[in-house]
Amino acid sequence: MISVGIEALNVYGGIAKLDLKLLAAARALDPNRFEKLLMLEKTVALPSEDAVSYAVNAAQPLIAAMSAQEKAQIELLIVCTESGIDFGKSVSTYVHDYLQLGRHCRLFEIKQACYSGAAGLQMAVNFVLSQTAPNAKALVIATDLARFLPSGEGAVTEEDWAYAEPSSGAGAVAFLVSDQPQLLQIDVGCNGYYSYEVMDAARPVTDSEYGDADLSLLSYLDCCEQAYRHYVAKVDHVDYQATFNYLAFHTPFGGMVRGAHQMMMRKFNPAHPEQIQADFQARVAPGLRYCQQVGNIMGATLFLALAGIIDSGLIQSPQRIGLFSYGSGCSSEFFSGVIPPQAPPLLAEKQIANHLANRTSLTLAQYEQILQGNHAVVFGTRNVQLDGNMIPEIRQKIQGNGLLMLREIKNYHRQYEWV
Repeated sequence: MISVGIEALNVYGGIAKLDLKLLAAARALDPNRFEKLLMLEKTVALPSEDAVSYAVNAAQPLIAAMSAQEKAQIELLIVCTESGIDFGKSVSTYVHDYLQLGRHCRLFEIKQACYSGAAGLQMAVNFVLSQTAPNAKALVIATDLARFLPSGEGAVTEEDWAYAEPSSGAGAVAFLVSDQPQLLQIDVGCNGYYSYEVMDAARPVTDSEYGDADLSLLSYLDCCEQAYRHYVAKVDHVDYQATFNYLAFHTPFGGMVRGAHQMMMRKFNPAHPEQIQADFQARVAPGLRYCQQVGNIMGATLFLALAGIIDSGLIQSPQRIGLFSYGSGCSSEFFSGVIPPQAPPLLAEKQIANHLANRTSLTLAQYEQILQGNHAVVFGTRNVQLDGNMIPEIRQKIQGNGLLMLREIKNYHRQYEWV
């Protein structure tokens, strides 16, 4: 059987960020509860940014590094998002166009809440394994954003969004899947999955979100345990602590991941609380590095955690990693792979940490200004001209960086520009 997995990966975390201590103080959030989120910053999407622009900006550095021949090998494009912009027209059509990919390419969009990115990866892995198109590559992009509305129809209430607001972010992760797995070699056939219907979170209104925080937490924990148990039933000689050098979790917020890991250790490798905390710091905390700075980016968050582990872990020899994906509603999967020692220097070329550090820090007043501007680009907007200079210092800072931004919507057709 051929090797398969992630050949290259890039993270795009937007151009603006907010210090969450400012937000917590402004919203009068309970300090103890806020601290348990384990969040530091969040990416804030401007009205001129959407799932398309985030996806293209994440993928463009990967495409730019490829030769014309390598680019032509991309025969499958999957965009994974719950932030779609049309009920019929796929986000992938815009992404395909602005990345100037070849016409002989399958392209479509996947929606399955926060599980979508893992679903895209697994579909791409099986496409490569099938060898129906030898040497072909798949480009998978998970792209999502939370666009809060401060008031008016479709807005969430203060009670609904009190703690979702600081934890919800914006961003995208793009990765190439091929038979040259330089960043992550998938353990083929080592998958455990667990799914059922539950109303823990949903988007029943196009620009709003419904959620039951307690139910979501219980469903997440249930799926984490049961998906892992299914994995153990299929894979010989698995030990939660000994088998995996690192663990990457879908990260709605860091506190949920810490709670999930504590539960898993108590059930499968009982130890003193101090030992469990030490294990968390060694095997899980590296995956929170970027998640704490970007926020929950739904289907992309698991791969943001993976990037954090590759960039922050001690990977001097092949390291096995367990990955858990959860999507509300719900669908979940526990799978695994091996990070090779060449992965850290290869990913370091993308300078993810520098990119996140260089985002513009917003004042609370600027953040509120952006929230007011979000009314311009609600789902179904037919015509609008976007103000690219809403916050002039941001425009000046990114000028010449080659980023894609939404310019206008004309008869529902979104038109973008390279800044």
